[in-house]
Amino acid sequence: MSYQLRQRSSDEGGFTLIELLVVILIIGILAAIAIPSFLSQKSKASDASAKELARTGETTMETYATDHSGSYAGSSVKVLHEYEPTIQTAEGNNNAWLSATEEKESGGGFTVTATSVATTGGEHHTFSITKKAGGEIERTCTPTGKTGAEGGGCQNGTW
Repeated sequence: MSYQLRQRSSDEGGFTLIELLVVILIIGILAAIAIPSFLSQKSKASDASAKELARTGETTMETYATDHSGSYAGSSVKVLHEYEPTIQTAEGNNNAWLSATEEKESGGGFTVTATSVATTGGEHHTFSITKKAGGEIERTCTPTGKTGAEGGGCQNGTW
């Protein structure tokens, strides 16, 4: 009987402490590589949401002008929200919001500005679309001092 117990315990294998430490070390190295790229994804998503909101504001301004004989005069964030209720007009719910509209060139043009949720550094990025009376469209943004993917798509003040 004691022989059978000794035989059974010697057959049961397990991981040594060294093997477990090597596995933990490998997981730690992989995490150190992956975590920084995941952290920047939230700010990229927030900036993409603000860009989309600026485009929605641009389309809504065109709808407003259609109802007002081609003029953008009298438009405001509140008016655009009445035309398109899905436009968020105040900071909250961790979403981008339409922060400003401005009539340009005596009602012949406009600027709409959307603001993204604050990044981990605490800064808000703004994305604006300006339409001039001649129909020229200009897209501007607040530069972050970062380039490429880290800059949230704002390259040299444009997007």
